[in-house]
Amino acid sequence: MQEDKIREALVELLYRNSYGVVASNVLISLAAAYVLRNTVPASWLVGWLGALYLLTAIRVLAARRFFSRNREPASVLRWAWLAASFSCVSGLLWGMLGWVGFVPEQPVPFLFTAVALTGLVCGTVPSLSAFPPALIGSIIATVLPVMARSFINGGDASGAYLALLTGLVAINFYYCRTTHRMLRETIRLRLENVELVSHLQEERDRAQAADRAKTRFLAAASHDLRQPIHALSLLIATLAALGHRGAVQSGDARDLAGKAKSIVGNLSALLNGLLDISRLDAGVVTVAKETVNLSQLFYQLNNEFASVAKDRGLDWRVVESRLQVDSDPMMLKRVLGNLLSNAFRYTGSGGVLLGCRRRGASVEIQIWDTGPGIPADQQTMVFEEFVQLQNPARDRTQGLGLGLAIVRRTAALLQHPLKLVSVTGRGSMFSVTVPQANAVAAPLPESAASPAATAVSIMVVEDEEDVLDIMVQLLTLQGHRVYAGRSAAEVQQIHAEAMITGDAPVDLIIADYRLGDGATGLEAIEALCAHIGRAVPAFIVTGDTSPSRIKEATASGYRVLHKPISGEELHDAIVAACVDGKQAIMSDC
Repeated sequence: MQEDKIREALVELLYRNSYGVVASNVLISLAAAYVLRNTVPASWLVGWLGALYLLTAIRVLAARRFFSRNREPASVLRWAWLAASFSCVSGLLWGMLGWVGFVPEQPVPFLFTAVALTGLVCGTVPSLSAFPPALIGSIIATVLPVMARSFINGGDASGAYLALLTGLVAINFYYCRTTHRMLRETIRLRLENVELVSHLQEERDRAQAADRAKTRFLAAASHDLRQPIHALSLLIATLAALGHRGAVQSGDARDLAGKAKSIVGNLSALLNGLLDISRLDAGVVTVAKETVNLSQLFYQLNNEFASVAKDRGLDWRVVESRLQVDSDPMMLKRVLGNLLSNAFRYTGSGGVLLGCRRRGASVEIQIWDTGPGIPADQQTMVFEEFVQLQNPARDRTQGLGLGLAIVRRTAALLQHPLKLVSVTGRGSMFSVTVPQANAVAAPLPESAASPAATAVSIMVVEDEEDVLDIMVQLLTLQGHRVYAGRSAAEVQQIHAEAMITGDAPVDLIIADYRLGDGATGLEAIEALCAHIGRAVPAFIVTGDTSPSRIKEATASGYRVLHKPISGEELHDAIVAACVDGKQAIMSDC
């Protein structure tokens, strides 16, 4: 590709220089005709001038045509050889003038001819070095007639001029080679600079777009975070006011607890959405592709959204399919679930349809709705974070604007092309194209019920005092024995004191990832295991959502839980860690 651009630039330079050659031909030819008017017959001069000017006119027209047309790379070389042929014919015409003007017995015509031809030969280096065949052909055609005339005439003057021409030709060929290399290198550097500038401009535009997106992202996230926190603050104030009046009635407590749970649920949904985006950006989400039976997947989605369709009064159709595809079953289900949630959320009347079509060796899974549609100029925008075209008031019951952003990133990770076709006022069609599989599909794993938790002894490292106190209280209420502190050293001290009074077993370690004084949860776990004298099941809790932090925590090899964590999630994580620990012990035995 770069070689084609260099060649085109060289040929373009050749044709640009042709205008200067034309001007020199006209001026020198007029002077030659004047000097040789008494030496050469007038008819010969007129014919020679006519041929030279006709060639000049043809060269001008060819140059204009060259610059006015869009050229294919294959045609550039033909244009170069055309210019070379013009140079050869022009050189031959000047060589003919040298033949008739080479008369040593007439000093003025002889000297003019010698000087004119010498200047023309030297002038080929800057004008024709862009294409060496043009220079070589022009010089040879110019000097051969004169060299032949010098050889025929003989004499000291002819011999001297013949030697001069021979040396001049050799020197010009050498300088042509050097100049051509310099021109190529100059053009190559210029093209690289142009490409570099273009790349820098693209990076600048991308950085500016990312900065604008970040500003919009932070503004929307700040709004959506402040709303539930504001509601939670008012709820806490209400609870405090009721407490000042005396004992809180059980009905009021349940009502407030329900509201608090709903608010925290909204807040958790937002933070989990942001976390999903960060995990996808960090590249810590692993794809486990297998054969997926679309019949089973569609059956699950049909059951999942049947109640949603009924509540909204919408038609809900699923076109059965026995096709099988190659994908990560959980991630594919989540992509389709997000698309279906979006379709039901914004479809006021009509219905939603889920089906698929064969596309060669792939299957295009399509979701149709009869919603308001998306304008063509906004169809790319809807896949960005916090963009909700039909929810300008940011009503959280209409979602958070993160679903399609997660869909876009997940589909890219799975390498499943994503497509959107929409007509304003008539609805939209979102589709995901998945490679078709021929193997027998394994059933999608069903979520198993968590085994009942048993009381265990847990070490907890958390540098936030409020969080630590609440976690200790919750774990204690669940029946666990807890050794808790804000650092690994503090937990070690508490555990050592417990060992003095009696048996102090440790079954599990829970550590926040980012602790005080630059310490990490991984370091705390290692220190506590060294203190205990054996490896203990553990998991990490973190509130970081930056891709780099997520990647660091995941690389530790321990299970990672992301704040906020509900009581149920904490319970399930403890059970799973203990089960994994028992299995590891059994495998060691």
